Amino acid sequence: MLQAVAPVFLVVFAGWIMRRLTWLTEEADASLLRMTINLLMPCLIVDSLLGSKALGDARNVWIPPLVGFGTVTLGLLAAMTVQRLIPARQTATRRTFVYSVALYNYGYVPLPLALSLFDRETAAVLFVHNIGVELALWLFGLTLLAGRRLREGWTRVFNPPVLAILATLVLNAAIRREQVPAVVLGSVHWLGQCAIPMGLILIGAVLKDHARDFASRQGGRVMLWACVLRLGLLPVLFLALARALPVSIELKRVILLQAAMPAAVFPILMARQYGGDATTAVRVVVATTVGGLVTIPLWLRLGMAWLGISGGS
Repeated sequence: MLQAVAPVFLVVFAGWIMRRLTWLTEEADASLLRMTINLLMPCLIVDSLLGSKALGDARNVWIPPLVGFGTVTLGLLAAMTVQRLIPARQTATRRTFVYSVALYNYGYVPLPLALSLFDRETAAVLFVHNIGVELALWLFGLTLLAGRRLREGWTRVFNPPVLAILATLVLNAAIRREQVPAVVLGSVHWLGQCAIPMGLILIGAVLKDHARDFASRQGGRVMLWACVLRLGLLPVLFLALARALPVSIELKRVILLQAAMPAAVFPILMARQYGGDATTAVRVVVATTVGGLVTIPLWLRLGMAWLGISGGS
């Protein structure tokens, strides 16, 4: 498990180092992020989903998004129960804490783990699952952080990765993978393989940018409760859900991966953009990510044993 997890964090650390050495500048972030979201990630999605046998099962098309939305909601409710224990001079601090704890890392960290620990079919179901996470991300983010209406969040859900998922699901019903020209599949595959390392490098760079906002003595309670919930209580609830639900083995693997994940980095950007407390988001992300170096292999190992899931393709 450690061998599977360590390379992910080493690539994140490479992004941190490149930012520190100014090899990767802040001015380059916006263009690299647009390239990753608008081109590389859609290519990875098409490469992973097109011809997937797991998506031939209708349950793997409509149930995973419901699980994605439901697990984020579960995290939201858990964080709301302890938010009054968080010291705050402004209401944005507690709202940001709730949002940051609720949203787990659903893309760049679990994707390489899905491929290294399981198989391509699990990665395909993970992408479909993430439609529900994207929906929760924007609906809860805009209403909780910015106080905007739910209707405003819908338009942001349909971003290039989600559109690529929906388009490929339609293609799967119309054609076989073998019918697509090999030169097209090869190009899409090469571009898609760049998505995960590029995303992890950008995560490392963003964490380096906000490291100066990290003050352990001022945010100790935030970090403690974030770790208790995100790395302790919520994994137990997620694994109980995976064991109880009558879902496919691929979706059980996805829930297992998400149970072990630290908080997502994106709430830092959301907090800065929509009136949240970016420092609180940084503390949640850094604390759970550092803690995740220890807890991710443990939860994956315990979860696989409890759920009766074996590794390998």
